[in-house]
Amino acid sequence: MSIIGRVNARQAIRLLFFPFLFGVFLACSPRPTEQPFPSPWPAQLPRPSPPQPAQPTASAPPTAAPSPISLSCLQQPGELVTGEVPTPIRPTVYIVYLPPCYGHFPERRYPLLYLLHGQTYTADQWVRLGAPEVADRLIRSGSVPPFLMVFPEDRYWNLQVGLRFGEYLLHDVMPEVEQRFRVHGDRRFRAIGGLSRGGGWAFQLGLARPDLFSAIGLHSPAIFDADRVTFERRLQQIPPELWPRIYFDIGESDRERSFALHLEQVLSRYQFPHEWHLNLGAHDETYWRAHVEAYLKWYASTWR
Repeated sequence: MSIIGRVNARQAIRLLFFPFLFGVFLACSPRPTEQPFPSPWPAQLPRPSPPQPAQPTASAPPTAAPSPISLSCLQQPGELVTGEVPTPIRPTVYIVYLPPCYGHFPERRYPLLYLLHGQTYTADQWVRLGAPEVADRLIRSGSVPPFLMVFPEDRYWNLQVGLRFGEYLLHDVMPEVEQRFRVHGDRRFRAIGGLSRGGGWAFQLGLARPDLFSAIGLHSPAIFDADRVTFERRLQQIPPELWPRIYFDIGESDRERSFALHLEQVLSRYQFPHEWHLNLGAHDETYWRAHVEAYLKWYASTWR
């Protein structure tokens, strides 16, 4: 064979062999793996099943990765809903705070916090103090789980009928609210608190019905005279398994400070679970507004 013939033969072999090697290289090269579907959902909210990206085919280019789910409702403020409950004598008005995304999860149930206002004020006192905005911020940041708040109105505090507010709350407002809204309905997920006269009611109702409330918040409480005489005996009557947690705070310039210190000493003597704070401040909205965030964090601390 001539030199030219040998060169042409070598070129032919190369032309056949290089495509074969290229095919083997492609077959053995690692294929890119699918990226996990990104999910920005907060850990405390239910996670949906992530949609699966379409598989590429030989005849079509791979599809682009799907966009992350945007839980835009978390950026919206919670909703305030008003209602009125007919009672045997006078109707009782209430305001309910629904957390962000409440309407997006129809199967979910939530913890419930009853917050009672002070004497001469109305159901919107806690709203004016910023409780809904603080709750929105804490829920959005993931610091606390979503929960509902109820602000019932003790509008007849200066009338004889006002002495029955606790009865109306237990027997009229609570059944109405807890049937209308999606809440757990278990004492572990139900708390009551109040400021000034509202703290007096929270103290009375929380000790009288520890089967209903697992936590009591006493914020500058104005304890009723009858309860000042009987509360120590009532503490002794609560079985340990039903002891509610208590958050107790007051300003050092508060006119109720003297009895508050006595009450705290009794709670400590019986080793009743409580958190005590003596802060700077007086018996006014400036003091309460400054501590709303601390209050809500405490209530929600066991609801995770």
